[in-house]
Amino acid sequence: MTGSLYCVGVGMTLGAHICPLSRSYIENADVVFSGVSDGLVELWLHEMHPDVRSLQPFYGKGKSRHISYREMVDAILAEVKQHKNVVAAFYGHPGVFAKVPHDAIAKARELGFEAKMIPGISAGDCLFADLGMDPGQHGCQHYEASQFMLYQRRIDPSALLILWQIGLAGDLTMGIEATGTAERRLLLELLSQDYPLDHQCWLYEAATTPLQNPRMERLSLQSLLFAEISLHTTLVIPPLTPMIPNPHLRSRLQQLQHREKVTTQQNNVIPFSKKKKRKQSCKN
Repeated sequence: MTGSLYCVGVGMTLGAHICPLSRSYIENADVVFSGVSDGLVELWLHEMHPDVRSLQPFYGKGKSRHISYREMVDAILAEVKQHKNVVAAFYGHPGVFAKVPHDAIAKARELGFEAKMIPGISAGDCLFADLGMDPGQHGCQHYEASQFMLYQRRIDPSALLILWQIGLAGDLTMGIEATGTAERRLLLELLSQDYPLDHQCWLYEAATTPLQNPRMERLSLQSLLFAEISLHTTLVIPPLTPMIPNPHLRSRLQQLQHREKVTTQQNNVIPFSKKKKRKQSCKN
């Protein structure tokens, strides 16, 4: 069946993060849908393709994002059903904190069309680079802020904690407007169960243009209440406590590896009788 869908990531920084494969799909598409909200980024997409259609008009004040997302998916699939090669371009990585790409690809495949996701540099990738943090050093926990508040999660204070979209923390309407200090106060109340309010954290926003600097604001958790926060602000909470060793499991691992080492050595030892037979065969 002709017709295809490729959801690509353009990265975070304009023109600097897009990979050659994503650029090629955009340039050779029949139609391109833009999932970015920056007008400058859309102009850049228009330089690569003449038919770029923004998905932003599907959002609306007082309108649930769930409805907007369904309408976006329907608009994308309508073009695929006409057997066109469709590309949908999104900020960062199209599979990270983005519902529309996942839903559109799943439905396209259900209908028998070719559909694929092309990764991009996400805000998380920029965060680790800009703040100089390695998620493998202490471990890393990622949560969307409202989800973190609405469900009981087990937090490990010895690991890095990253809360995404804190500008929408506590939002129950699935709207597009930031929540206020009342919702943030509830978030702080929840965080205070594991962290002291004077614990130092970071507010982070990735740079979206080459001339822009990322936002890396260090402050105490309690200062979060009245801090300037946008829809794209991320809260980064460094580890509070050192990691607690597990001596019992370490001992069992050491015993296991010792047995494996002994077994390997035994298998590599040639018995004396076999050595003697080898020498006799050599003489013969």
